Amino acid sequence: MINYGTRARLGMLLPSGNVVAESQFNAMLPDGVSLHTTRLKLTGSTDAELLAMTERVEDGAALLADACVDLILFHCTAVSTWDANMDRALPERITTATGLPATATSRALMAAFKGLDVRRIVMVSPYIEPINAREAAFLEAHQISVQKAVGLGIAQAKDMISVEPGEWYRLVRANIRDDADAYFISCTAVRSLEVIEDLERDLGRPVVTSNQVAAWHSLRAMGIKDTPAGFGRLFSLQ
Repeated sequence: MINYGTRARLGMLLPSGNVVAESQFNAMLPDGVSLHTTRLKLTGSTDAELLAMTERVEDGAALLADACVDLILFHCTAVSTWDANMDRALPERITTATGLPATATSRALMAAFKGLDVRRIVMVSPYIEPINAREAAFLEAHQISVQKAVGLGIAQAKDMISVEPGEWYRLVRANIRDDADAYFISCTAVRSLEVIEDLERDLGRPVVTSNQVAAWHSLRAMGIKDTPAGFGRLFSLQ
């Protein structure tokens, strides 16, 4: 059946170089919930490039509002976790510009950790070190202890998709910590959704990814309580 969003429409502001998130969201969204995306310029990892993504948030949000979406998600982990002010300001700017509810990847992540009762994590990512460090600092400021953070040093979005799902599985397994409550594979542009359930089975711990937490959080924010199978224990939370 063709999905016209008869139950809900989710609007997404996405980095322009991301070719992963939409496919993963469409796999997770239940029947009747549609995804509508507007891109904001971001293909690299410098501070200037990351911050530039925020410059036209209002313009992008206004375009999504034209599609009569029910919620607008600013979906970039590295930008939304820049600092506490960014986490707060991005949804506020979107709502001010459109009058619509808004959220961000950072808020989805914290909601997931709260729902799963997570206090200590291992974080793996494709990022260069400055992004990993800033993201870890954001999490620590929200009382999430990052026991270990590992990045692959990839700077360009076009290169992040080349990392095979199996490599994310192996990277997490290589960094097991007995004191970790959960494992977090950060970044909206990587193919990690495929290995969540295998990792949860083998580690006996929750595993979360940027796209997974954002899809779950957005659905719950729109009042959609479906629990799609195959994407980890997070979706069992209402």
